[in-house]
Amino acid sequence: MADLHTPRSLIITLYGAYGRGDSDGSSDGNSDRPMPVAALIRLLAAVGVDAPSVRSAVSRLKRRGLLVSARTADGAAGYALSGDARQLLDDGDRRIYGRAQPRLSDGWVLAVFSVPEAERAKRHVLRSRLAGLGFGTAAPGVWIAPGGLYEETRHTLERLQLVEYVDLFRGDHLGFAATAASVARWWDLPGMAKQHEDFLERHEPVLRAWESRPTAGGTDAEEAYRDYLQALDSWRRLPYADPGLPVELLPDDWPGGRSAEVFAELHSRLRDAGAAFVRP
Repeated sequence: MADLHTPRSLIITLYGAYGRGDSDGSSDGNSDRPMPVAALIRLLAAVGVDAPSVRSAVSRLKRRGLLVSARTADGAAGYALSGDARQLLDDGDRRIYGRAQPRLSDGWVLAVFSVPEAERAKRHVLRSRLAGLGFGTAAPGVWIAPGGLYEETRHTLERLQLVEYVDLFRGDHLGFAATAASVARWWDLPGMAKQHEDFLERHEPVLRAWESRPTAGGTDAEEAYRDYLQALDSWRRLPYADPGLPVELLPDDWPGGRSAEVFAELHSRLRDAGAAFVRP
């Protein structure tokens, strides 16, 4: 899992976990509010990011339109999520926190696109975003994903102003090859399995260490925050690399179920405990 825990990624993960009041990743009931730069520096220092790197990452996220300048309740300068970033994170919640077991009966969503040669840069963006959403390639210009990803796909194409180049369809796979054999062509299943295995190698020992601790004496809030933020920063990529394929189409030893269980346990055990460090 290359490029894990970059400052920009950790900042987005932090806002996703603790910067929204009504998301699945933010269960304390507070409304959205800007985070001052000093707070971001303190919170990122806990996971090994220095202050200059935080400031540089915030500037880049602002240029990309993901963060906007805003004042905190006490008038301090800070940053809040932009509307687009909020939509992006809200869409991601359904994958990251509410990952239901997909069924073959849910069908598939197809994205069929054609971009003029004069606008080939948009073709590259379109392919990149569909891949980032977890689409597989059924044929040149025909991309496929589990049917449950339709709404998020529509939001993404609208946000990037790419809808004029794409038609979306729902459907079933009717042949001629077996669906499982076709899925193995459309997606890189060994590569996806390796990402799950890497997640387990990094974070299953963390969960086991927490499980072995005595319950008396409470939980160290900073340690819970650090372990949770890093686990979430690793995990939130996986539901995009692996879009959630029906289990009957996957190899018998597929590690995705176990990695999802490990993340769910870390989330349940550490997320709220870490909130005490975020807002002391």
